Amino acid sequence: MTPHTLEVLRLLEDGEFHSGEALGRTLALTRATISNALADVADAGLVVDRVHGRGYRLVTPVQWLSKEKIESSLGPRAAHFSVELVDRTGSTNSDLLARVDGSERSGTVRVAEMQSQGRGRRGRTWHAGLGGALTFSLLWRFDQGAGFLSGLSLAVGIALARVVHRHGGVEARLKWPNDLLWNHLKLAGILIELAGDIMGPTTAVIGIGINLRLGDAIRARVDQPVTDLARLGIQPDRNNLFAEILVELDTVLRQFSTSGFRPFRSEWD
Repeated sequence: MTPHTLEVLRLLEDGEFHSGEALGRTLALTRATISNALADVADAGLVVDRVHGRGYRLVTPVQWLSKEKIESSLGPRAAHFSVELVDRTGSTNSDLLARVDGSERSGTVRVAEMQSQGRGRRGRTWHAGLGGALTFSLLWRFDQGAGFLSGLSLAVGIALARVVHRHGGVEARLKWPNDLLWNHLKLAGILIELAGDIMGPTTAVIGIGINLRLGDAIRARVDQPVTDLARLGIQPDRNNLFAEILVELDTVLRQFSTSGFRPFRSEWD
């Protein structure tokens, strides 16, 4: 995908045909640049109709993330977070890890429409289509050392499972240490990376990817059995769902900060 792909796709979000000339005029780009920008959108799980004389039409709807909508949905909890929304990046985890020694507050969230180097455990690549997932990282600071954070990935998984359960009563399960499963199919993954002193304080960068809708092209690249919320009959507003997950993470992480994993053990069991 080219640097202009996302801005062209945003002009197609109404589902109507737009000529290459009109798109180019709006964005001050040539028709050839517009064509190149849409050449590989299938790799992102999208379908664009190309009809001579009519132009381009986005068949696959994209529910774009909006910082304003996310913060509005967070309500009073918006004050607990600093939300950074970017169109594309290599890895949101890497972005925040590079800043753990800075002044970033606990609760800094970096969410991307697209990640080119999203990753899971053991060097696995995280695959997600445009608009078909939530891929984000949350920076959270703890006064304690790394030993205290044993079980943190499970507590984060419990937060995700609670949110999923509220939508249609879906019973997601946790696979130690970092997978959220439904019927043995991976629904979400968690990657936690730590920085700090052995006795504390410690900064955790909590990376989360949750599948909302996996297209066939994306599904074919994944090397393990997977599912998505759409196949479970769950199709919530993407911004509202993201805010709901952040609210639950805020609740869980604040409790974990004072009591560790103990309050979550029975729920994990």
